[in-house]
Amino acid sequence: MPREIPLRRARQGARGEKLWHGTEPGDARPCHSGNRLRFIGFTGHKDPDIHLAMLDEADAHGFRFDAVQLPLNVLDHHFQSFEAKVLPILISKGIAPLGMKALCGGDILASGKVAAAECLRYALSLPASVIITGCDTVEVLDQAIRMGKGFIPLSAHQTTALLARTRELAKGGALEQFKTGTKYDGTVKNPHWLERAEV
Repeated sequence: MPREIPLRRARQGARGEKLWHGTEPGDARPCHSGNRLRFIGFTGHKDPDIHLAMLDEADAHGFRFDAVQLPLNVLDHHFQSFEAKVLPILISKGIAPLGMKALCGGDILASGKVAAAECLRYALSLPASVIITGCDTVEVLDQAIRMGKGFIPLSAHQTTALLARTRELAKGGALEQFKTGTKYDGTVKNPHWLERAEV
């Protein structure tokens, strides 16, 4: 018997092209029900409307994702917001939200206006199942562990103040290059990834 894969995530095209990459959502059902895949989800960071289209397509095929990965950060709240458009739908459907890009790939920290701890605390205060944060050094890993161990959700007042302080930073998505540029688009650099899908 093949080993079980805990979570399989399909990756979107950068601009929503080929949403299913040559496969239909129902094609995953035999693997899902046959115990090869425990959970099935998808990931993307370009545009919340692409996430909504993926969810609509799944609904049209009678398919339900188990998990969806999406950017959740203090700048996303203000610009092309996954938090506003996608997160409530995932919660209402009982789909696990997997937050990412809490530090905007580090770009937000370069502004000097927001600290890493504030960014992590904001993301962790949202109703996500998990916040995935990159740890490229031992220091960054230690920071994430400290934040997790001592986590206290932001109060409504703290959230309002942080969002007011970051409103200008969010304009035009300049610090969310994963939405507005190609810096983080693996499919732009590797278009062959979109040519076929395998389970």
